[in-house]
Amino acid sequence: MFPGIHEQMDIIRRGADEIIPEDELVKKLERSIRENKPLRIKEGFDPTAPDIHLGHMVSIRKLQQFQQLGHQVIFLIGDFTGMIGDPTGRNEMRKHMTKEEVLQNAETYKEQIFKVLDPEKTIIDFNSRWHSKLMFEDVLVLTSKYTVARMLERDDFEKRMKAGKPISIMEFLYPLVQAYDSVALKADVELGGTDQKFNLLVGRDIMSEYGLEPQVILTLPLLVGLDGTEKMSKSLGNYIGINEPPNEMFGKTMSIPDHLIYTYFELATDVPNDELARIQQQLKDPAVNPRDVKRRLAFEIVKIYHGEVAAKAAQEEFERVFSQKQLPDNMPEFVLKKSEGKIWIVRLMASAGLVKTNAEARRLIQQGAVSIDGQKITDTNLEIEAEKDFVLKVGKRRYAKIVVKE
Repeated sequence: MFPGIHEQMDIIRRGADEIIPEDELVKKLERSIRENKPLRIKEGFDPTAPDIHLGHMVSIRKLQQFQQLGHQVIFLIGDFTGMIGDPTGRNEMRKHMTKEEVLQNAETYKEQIFKVLDPEKTIIDFNSRWHSKLMFEDVLVLTSKYTVARMLERDDFEKRMKAGKPISIMEFLYPLVQAYDSVALKADVELGGTDQKFNLLVGRDIMSEYGLEPQVILTLPLLVGLDGTEKMSKSLGNYIGINEPPNEMFGKTMSIPDHLIYTYFELATDVPNDELARIQQQLKDPAVNPRDVKRRLAFEIVKIYHGEVAAKAAQEEFERVFSQKQLPDNMPEFVLKKSEGKIWIVRLMASAGLVKTNAEARRLIQQGAVSIDGQKITDTNLEIEAEKDFVLKVGKRRYAKIVVKE
């Protein structure tokens, strides 16, 4: 038994950028209710990076909403297309991944998505299942169903052409290969970020060419990262990973700019729609401190991925450390031996696991983001004498207790 059409559309519209075309989706849902048959909801993922962050989860959580409405969710891992590489947003040819790299990342993806999707109700599929069986004549038939002129309408291809940068024929094939996934799966709806709109529209066209009812496409916004300007990305360091510890996740959420609070509530939490409206009003009220609303946001996000108990503990720890200016209870320890003499601050930061590279350590010191026992460090060449225990702090949330032993 499916919810009514209006209830379903209210949930589906939440956070969506575009539904193309919406009237077709309504007709599909009406038929689904009438025939008591779930729609097939598809989203494809090229597993080019092993870690999922909140930006990835925007569309995965939309899959969860369709699942909760009773529809069939297909999480498609592009093990075949992943070896080509999606040219979306690229100004140069992408380095190709090996099959082993793709499959290793795919396994990591599968572990993480079940933090929100129901494993019993989710179809995990791999597009090599059909693409690896296509004959060359099948590929030629597929390429005959789309024109070069249409392909060059794609914004990133057009820019590369004007800049005189190469575009491989394989990259031209990518949107067609992705579109054929929808043919193979007979998708009713396909989800993707706004940057995937071209690929998704090609899917509609190709399905029609193969005599199938075209899929409806639903695009979702690209979640802006912690810096408040660029889309969330691990390479930019402005992300919140869903496998990060509760305290880290809570603290990172508290660092987002105030203008993103409502967007994060809408796209990254389970707060009901009527509550969203109240939050929007609160954020417009000058008497309300945005920090208090953001605290609720951080709690809701941590609760999704770590549970309510962990969310409460993370909130209490945040209050204790940042509001009351105390040190965290559970700081990692790093042992220094007196016999080692002096140690370079940059090397210490890296050895204690507070930074990944020496370059990052130098940059943070120059930015004034490093302190020892509350005393800011500004000299990147500082040599520290191993005499007594001290607390090394990097940024707002990274601490290490340096223990000096004989």
